[in-house]
Amino acid sequence: MKGLTFVYNVHGNLYINLTNRCPCNCTFCIRHNGDSAYGSDSLWLEREPTNEEVLAEFDKYSPDEFDEIVFCGYGEPMERAEDVVFIGKELKKRYPNKIIRLNTNGLSDKIHGRPTAAMLEGAVDIVSISLNSGNEKDYNAVTRPKWEDSFSALLNFAQDCKKYVPQVMFTVVDVISEREIEESKEISERLGIPLRIRKYDT
Repeated sequence: MKGLTFVYNVHGNLYINLTNRCPCNCTFCIRHNGDSAYGSDSLWLEREPTNEEVLAEFDKYSPDEFDEIVFCGYGEPMERAEDVVFIGKELKKRYPNKIIRLNTNGLSDKIHGRPTAAMLEGAVDIVSISLNSGNEKDYNAVTRPKWEDSFSALLNFAQDCKKYVPQVMFTVVDVISEREIEESKEISERLGIPLRIRKYDT
């Protein structure tokens, strides 16, 4: 079932659902489990929202009702990189004290065929990148990306983000093996980017 859920509330944060497009097909993706996440309406979109429609959704909420704003829905937000930047900067003006986070697969440079991290300066406070595994072979097996060299592209994007965004972090989901988690920790330490191990939520 498809709908027009562009903004939804999860645990006191407002999430922006910009697109259903994604160059990955992760084995553990919550999209395989159903139409919605954490009690939301369907996150499968009848159509992608305009920037104005997304911003208008925020008029429905008082600033007291949420802590962070998160670009994260049933797709890869950076498929619409310029719109992430536009919306992020507009929301920064409107809510200067709110944290704005981008949850991404880190493949924006591959999607757009050029470096994209610099675009995010002044638009988001945190970039959270799905590392998914600690080596290229296992990453490709679990993430099933469109491009064979996605893992190295992700790592390059993460390092670039450190130049332009106050906080960058990696995440892995606890469904991967202990070995892969240890390898992920090693990458995290080598690149100086914190790693968060997320519990898999169905």
